[in-house]
Amino acid sequence: MSGVTDNRDPIDSGSAQRASGNSSATDARISFRRWLVKTSRNPYVTFTSLVQPIIFFVLMAEVLGAIAGGVVAQSVASDVPYVTYLTPAIIVQSALAAAAVSGIGLVDDMETGMFDKTLISPMNRAAMFVGKVLSEVVRITVQTGIILCLGYVLLVVTSEASVTQYLRTGVFGVLGIFVVTVVFAGVFIAYSNIVALVTRDREATVMIANLLTFPLLFVSSAFLPLDILPDWIQAVAVANPITYGVDGIRALMLGEDVMSVFEMTAFTGLWNTVVPAIAVLLGFNAVLGGIAVHLLRRASRAEVQ
Repeated sequence: MSGVTDNRDPIDSGSAQRASGNSSATDARISFRRWLVKTSRNPYVTFTSLVQPIIFFVLMAEVLGAIAGGVVAQSVASDVPYVTYLTPAIIVQSALAAAAVSGIGLVDDMETGMFDKTLISPMNRAAMFVGKVLSEVVRITVQTGIILCLGYVLLVVTSEASVTQYLRTGVFGVLGIFVVTVVFAGVFIAYSNIVALVTRDREATVMIANLLTFPLLFVSSAFLPLDILPDWIQAVAVANPITYGVDGIRALMLGEDVMSVFEMTAFTGLWNTVVPAIAVLLGFNAVLGGIAVHLLRRASRAEVQ
């Protein structure tokens, strides 16, 4: 009898993902709908992650605008208002705020027992994670659209500039900004969920996520050109995903090459920034996303056994 039991356990744990009659796409859709509904029923999280960047946008535009406007004019172009330069940083910060709380939902599931129930289900583990990420992408996309509109309103109020001075690449630029923002957000969504899976604690997830994400904003090209910042910040910025997210969005807004950490000449114009920025961010996604899926699978095997 014991021999039958020993032979059965590894089969069950190894075939848990194949037992479902659903495809991976269906599992991802189910996970996506579940997390989207869960987020919509907790408007506090959405409200907080959106309002904080808006307040930050207005304050930074007013406080730093008068000081940094001249620096931006010298380093970038004389006809680039600081609001235009700042908008990519606020879009990235908004995505960071949303991504940093992604792991909290996972911790809540752990505390209520829902996480363990999901792990023993036959759903594909990668599809579970993809569905959760896609639900966050919806919220981040909406936030990005709001930030873009707010930036233009601030620009009109402060300088009465035209839309071409704000976004020089038109509809193509808007679509590109959404793409770069989503790819960038995926990096920190994966990071937040890794922290949640390791700590399994709500407070630790929030503290560790914010401990890393917020300081990284200031060791990047988000608020000021890198060439006027200390050498050690320029060195850290090379390995900082925020730098590539900001530079990619900024290039799409200005319609020119603004890569601040290295020189790229393989392409032309803004593509010398956008292509390497997306490539680097996809690399971060592959590494951190792979770690998150691995942790989910390991937790699943532990639960089955």
